[in-house]
Amino acid sequence: MILAIDTATEVAGLAILHADTVLAEEIWHAGRNHTVELSPRLHALLARVAVSPAELDGIAVCVGPGSYTGVRIGVAIAKGLALPHHTPTVGISAPDITAHPWRHQSLPVLAIVRAGRKRLIVTEYARQNDHWGEISAPRIVTAAELAASITEPTWVAGELSAAEAETLRTESHGLARVVGAAHRVRRPAVLAELGAAKLAAGASGNLSELSPLYMKNPGE
Repeated sequence: MILAIDTATEVAGLAILHADTVLAEEIWHAGRNHTVELSPRLHALLARVAVSPAELDGIAVCVGPGSYTGVRIGVAIAKGLALPHHTPTVGISAPDITAHPWRHQSLPVLAIVRAGRKRLIVTEYARQNDHWGEISAPRIVTAAELAASITEPTWVAGELSAAEAETLRTESHGLARVVGAAHRVRRPAVLAELGAAKLAAGASGNLSELSPLYMKNPGE
């Protein structure tokens, strides 16, 4: 039984995964109200599936990058749940969660996470030598800057407004293939799946190894 917690941006999410079954999943626009909204929603989610914190086999938490406050709240809640029961807990990055559903695509994938002030955190993923993974370090850009940097057909997934999606399609001259709005939402069930795989692969799940990922533009 894996609990997933994602508060890295204004769109928050919770999920519970049991084996290959998603028992519950909730995604909502939290804005900047993570502190007020997360705990009640988390307890309600656990109650709906009749699971107590002690019954969890693991916790997966999104460690960012994203909102400094949002990431910090999610990591703190995960640690608070895990500590009394020694529950293995692992961190997964927001770009990894965003890109994972598109891992079988033949084209490169740009995973988008909101950075605030109309800026985007962009990380590129692709399959190389039968291995899927990140091929460039995350960077902070505007939608127009990102469009200008795209030189080949590329899927774009993640947190984009309708205007940003249109900017990417238009200013990249059609090279940016922006996925539909319903598929741009970062899903906590994917976070749970990645967390379960990481624990199964031998990750210690030690709380001392869990730390947020923050980034900012040089000079800020």
